Amino acid sequence: MTEPVFFVPTRRYTAAEVANLAGAELVDPAHSDIEISGIASASEGGEGMLVYVEGRNNARLAESVEAAAIFCTADVAPKVRPGVAVLVTRKPQSAFAMIGRLMFPAAASPGPLTGETGISAGAHVDPSARIEPGVIVEAGAVIGPGVAIGSGTIVAPNAVIGKSCQIGRDCYVGPGASLQATLAGNRVIIHAGARIGQDGFGFTAGASGPERIPQIGRVVIQDNVEIGANATVDRGALADTVIGENTKIDNLVQIAHNVRIGRNCLIAGLVGISGSVTVEDNVVMGGGVGIADHLTIGTGAQLAAGSGFMDNVPAGEIWAGYPAEPMARMMRAVVALRRLASGRLKQGKGNG
Repeated sequence: MTEPVFFVPTRRYTAAEVANLAGAELVDPAHSDIEISGIASASEGGEGMLVYVEGRNNARLAESVEAAAIFCTADVAPKVRPGVAVLVTRKPQSAFAMIGRLMFPAAASPGPLTGETGISAGAHVDPSARIEPGVIVEAGAVIGPGVAIGSGTIVAPNAVIGKSCQIGRDCYVGPGASLQATLAGNRVIIHAGARIGQDGFGFTAGASGPERIPQIGRVVIQDNVEIGANATVDRGALADTVIGENTKIDNLVQIAHNVRIGRNCLIAGLVGISGSVTVEDNVVMGGGVGIADHLTIGTGAQLAAGSGFMDNVPAGEIWAGYPAEPMARMMRAVVALRRLASGRLKQGKGNG
């Protein structure tokens, strides 16, 4: 059995073409016609590959990488081995990503899984649903009453879109994903297995135990948002849960009811955001962050992976730890604790 190739480049590019497309400087014009047939990491490289090197810690890779061409900064360029086309840019990773999207568009944006066009005979679409021309609904998908879906959107197999949801144009709803009480803008990507708009965790103490509080809000997803596989976004209790424009959410993230997330945020896997948290614009959260309810995370804040938050985070600050605190303070505490532990260990050895 032949090994399958899942992603094939649209075509080959020359080093000169890549430099022009990325706005990079081709250091040696003699390398203009070097042909690029794919992309790879600088640690792997390979014949015909385009790679990139960014950051001081990775600069050493430029000295040994075997590749057709490399994106790098000006200070790294002299270290690149002879015969490799050097493409100088201030942001090598961004340039590399842009060329990668051109060469492998199928990997940059999800497409139909079955190859079907239009509405599959194997899908269930309620007669009252309003579906614009150019929508693809694949086999096994369920579209409920009153749903509206814009042109260019793909609804993958076994996805479920509940009553009265609205989805904009050029969106993607992955296989097995489900949407309820959701309004999504344009170019929204919802990956496989995501659960959007289920009721939030709202209970109150009753005579015989916890009693449910009705969750009657919505989920509002603005343009260009991406939500990872098996992530969950609860609808609001009374107000809406909102995810701002261009925010990217990784797999296995939990966003509770009434959370409001701003624009251009990056939220890594296994983050848990409790109810009624406000996350302002341009916030970055590392994997496994946990945030207690009703907190505010200020604009541009950075939350270190594995940290637990019980206090508001001011704009622009970097916090870490469990419980989290400003990074500098946390690092001082770690250093002091290590010194204390080291002293006690030495003292114990001396007494023995």
